[in-house]
Amino acid sequence: MKIHDYENHPQLANVLTPVDEVRTVLDGTACFVLDMDGTIYLGATLFPFTLDFLTAVRAAGKRWLWFTNNSSRAPEEYLERLAGFGIPASRDEFLMSTDVALDWLGRERAGETAYVVGTPSLREAFAAAGIVPDDPEADYVVLGFDTTLTYAKLVTACDLLRAGRPLYLVNMDYNCPVEGGFIPDAGSLAALLERSTGVTGPSFGKPTRTCLDFILRRTGCRESGLTFVGDRLYTDIAIARDAEARSILVLSGEATVADCLTTDAAPDAVVRSLADLIPLLGVTS
Repeated sequence: MKIHDYENHPQLANVLTPVDEVRTVLDGTACFVLDMDGTIYLGATLFPFTLDFLTAVRAAGKRWLWFTNNSSRAPEEYLERLAGFGIPASRDEFLMSTDVALDWLGRERAGETAYVVGTPSLREAFAAAGIVPDDPEADYVVLGFDTTLTYAKLVTACDLLRAGRPLYLVNMDYNCPVEGGFIPDAGSLAALLERSTGVTGPSFGKPTRTCLDFILRRTGCRESGLTFVGDRLYTDIAIARDAEARSILVLSGEATVADCLTTDAAPDAVVRSLADLIPLLGVTS
């Protein structure tokens, strides 16, 4: 179950991190911030090594936090998915880009209304936080990963942006990995809005410093004790750049060997998948 055939890439050996260097990253980790899509599962299928990895993390006396940039679903949907995979998780152990966006907007744009280009789950999250999500005269526009996108939503958003309203991206991922390939994510939709209106805006999920600071507050962990693990160089890995936190790239999702050879968001370690980390944590399956 792979999106791309990294095993047969002629440059694979040149991008994989030596075992001793990977072990050094693991030894300094108190809490893993684990991405989900492309890292622990793909679509509706859990990777066969995920449960063994979690067992090894716990046996090593370390902890983890789930964090996804995918803003298309409600937290409860992710928790139910994890439970279906045999991974019990509480809301305190799971964070997402939507949480970061609501925290910042609730403080910095208090009392204002939004026009949210997003799924019903995203709009409901805004409403639950006391932010009107569907005001056609909104004070600002929010763009998430909208798998229910309509042309009418785009028109309203563009009208507001041309009228001078600011744009905020819940997440900036270009693609979402699914079984069989990829589908466009919020970052690609943002490019559409920018080409039409000339307006772009900041995002709240990985790789922003806003996101990192939010995670630090919620976990109480030292920055140097965090290690981000994920499959996207420009989000999961870039968040640790210029920070004390570290990063591990897995090749089980979006990033390819070719990407690793050209990126300026170099991870602290590159591995094939979470399976490579299990023996280095001191537990074998």
